[in-house]
Amino acid sequence: QVQLVESGGGSVQAGGSLRLSCAASGSIFSMFMGWYRQAPGKQRELVAAVTTGGNTNYADSVKGRFTISRDNAKNTVSLQMNSLKPEDTAVYYCNAATYQNSWWGKGTQVTVSS
Repeated sequence: QVQLVESGGGSVQAGGSLRLSCAASGSIFSMFMGWYRQAPGKQRELVAAVTTGGNTNYADSVKGRFTISRDNAKNTVSLQMNSLKPEDTAVYYCNAATYQNSWWGKGTQVTVSS
């Protein structure tokens, strides 16, 4: 069982930046880590992911603006979000996954005003 706790959400104006962090209760060394988001009335979507080897993948809508990173020594994964847009407003969730299991954090709200 892995517990994930997100932090760093908040309210910013368009063009601003936020950095989200996700702290895991155990080792993430062998886990595929990702950030997802869910806006009101929409399905949860993958924002960014990082493999155990450090390869990254981003949704087209955030490429060039968001950067995901992991620190296996600290069991954390972060999402640096720059040039934020109102359409980035959502609850952001951290996810940790292996081939057998998947765990979710409770989410952190990001609100971007125009």
